[in-house]
Amino acid sequence: MGFKENLLKKMEIDRMAAQITASLGTPDSGRRIDKALARTFLAEAGYEKLTARDLELYRLPPQNAQARILVLDNDLPIYATTPEDVTLRKSPIVKEMLNIRNVFKILNDSDVLLSKKGDSVQTVREEILAGLDLAFAPADIEAIYNDGRASIESKYAEGIEETLQIFAELLGWSAPPTVLRQDHSLIIGRPSDPPGAAFGPIVVFNRMHLTLKLIRAAVALKDDEALTDYRQVVSGASPADATGHDALAFLRDQVLSTVSP
Repeated sequence: MGFKENLLKKMEIDRMAAQITASLGTPDSGRRIDKALARTFLAEAGYEKLTARDLELYRLPPQNAQARILVLDNDLPIYATTPEDVTLRKSPIVKEMLNIRNVFKILNDSDVLLSKKGDSVQTVREEILAGLDLAFAPADIEAIYNDGRASIESKYAEGIEETLQIFAELLGWSAPPTVLRQDHSLIIGRPSDPPGAAFGPIVVFNRMHLTLKLIRAAVALKDDEALTDYRQVVSGASPADATGHDALAFLRDQVLSTVSP
């Protein structure tokens, strides 16, 4: 795959990881892991699926000569042990529970537990991303810009949004805080450091009117006048700093400025 395809893949993996982590809950929370999504996520990693008793297990590549087994349940634990040992600990039969050594294993898994819940999701995420080549050259960025420009000219909303999301990923931009959100719009911008003080530059794509606007200056989030000026630009009452493919070119140039010559 080329750079764009690899980056889109990374973005999809990140979305899946976030959704799976959000679905994890404590035993009394009422939330349960999204197993269907987790299976898709684990399939991306290429792990071997095993079934033992009532358990759904996945064999991860050994690490530091240690076998690793992930259990697909609400805790999503990863163990440094064998499938047989995991089966004993997680789903013992009566005969096994009569052995005192087994009882200790069943009651305490700290000797083999590597991670659980969000930490396990992060382990899988990192292993998937390790297989993606995310290095890029200026030509890759120019190609993404050209795809976006073609989408603008053909009024292809999904293509415009994809290009904006790619540039946001490359620049570390994000969705806006609540006070800057607008109906029917995809908005991306640079959060301030520390966050919460300002947001910008900002690019606004209106899905209904298929307009793309750039606001170069950061908007102070507690400045009523700045917020009013922002809304005036978004509504069309005041001019934007750039529109259409010129707004897209601004994003391209921001990314290219980070590339070593």
